[in-house]
This record gives sequence, structure tokens and C-alpha cells, in this order.
Amino acid sequence: MTRTRLLALCGSARQDSFNRRALAVAIRGAKNAGADVTFVEPRDFVMPLYDGDLEASEGLPEAAARLQRLFAEHDGVIVATPEYNGFFTPLLKNTLDWVSRPLSDGSGKPGTIHLRGKAAGLITASPGALGGIRAMQHARLYLSNLGLIVVPEQAAVPAANKVLGADGSIADDRTRDMLEGVGAAVCNLANAIGRNAG
Repeated sequence: MTRTRLLALCGSARQDSFNRRALAVAIRGAKNAGADVTFVEPRDFVMPLYDGDLEASEGLPEAAARLQRLFAEHDGVIVATPEYNGFFTPLLKNTLDWVSRPLSDGSGKPGTIHLRGKAAGLITASPGALGGIRAMQHARLYLSNLGLIVVPEQAAVPAANKVLGADGSIADDRTRDMLEGVGAAVCNLANAIGRNAG
């Protein structure tokens, strides 16, 4: 039986991002549930700000085409995003906006064909008291608009600078369970979708 394959996408490029730390815990939950997980390093997929004229003159950026192929090869995605002024990050939106654009193979098919009907999960972490939760409703709507099926489980980690250690440690079991639970939920939904498709 083929193992479920998930992507893990962080909306922060900062190497020591709290969201990167939180994502590592969610990844562990997905792996414990039986998934293979590929971490998408933002620094490896640098793209210009979306510009229709640039797309018309130069085509899809190579990094966007590679990421489209990765989405095609995987069954779902776990997304971690910081909150910027109540919204998810420009990095996350720009990345997925490019992924949604027509494929570079000349078929004219939208990149969303590799997103639609696949499982997704959301987490966020912040040093603040709300843990970035205001960003989640917007991110959930955005991912749904792209055709992803977002699991109801989600995790926002407040006081992330105190809860999430740089060494991977977590100060409380509830936070660990929430984050791992999101990863497991994405794996389980992807499995269910795969069974129904088969």
C-alpha cells in the first residue's frame, strides 16, 4: 500500500521562526499517523511578487513550476503561518498565488488542479497572547478558495517564545497534542480521500 505523502509549508522564511518550530511538531504528528512528509524550504522557492506582465513576458517562474510538481506528487499539505496585522503572510499568499497559475507545460490547465480536493491543515504561532489566531480564518478561506479541503482541527500557539524551544522541546503537553493532532488529521483525511478515489 502506498504511503500518504504530505507537504509541509511554512509562511515564514526566518530560519528560527516560531512557526517553523510549530510545524516540526505537526510534521511529527503526521509521521506518527503514517505519512511521509516533505518540508518545503521557502528559501529554495524564491519567487518575484506576482505580476501578470512578468508572467506574460517570462512565463511561470522555475521555482513555481517546481512547487506545482511537488503538489502534484503529494496528497495534502500542512501550512504554518505567522500573523501579520491580522492576516497570513505575503510570502504564503504570493507562493500559492504563483502555484495556482497555469502550468508551464503549455496545456493551459491551472495549477489548482494539483490542489483541488486535497487535504490541508493550518497552524500558527506567535509570542503574543492570541497565538496568531486572527490569521487562521483568512488562511482557511484562502486555502479553501484554492480547492483544498481544510481539516477542522487547527492549532494556534500563544507565547510561542516560551512554549516552543529552539531544540524542539515543548513546554506543555496540550500544545504538543494540538500540533501533532493537526498533522495526524491531515494524514487521516488524505487517506480517506485516497480510499474514496480508489
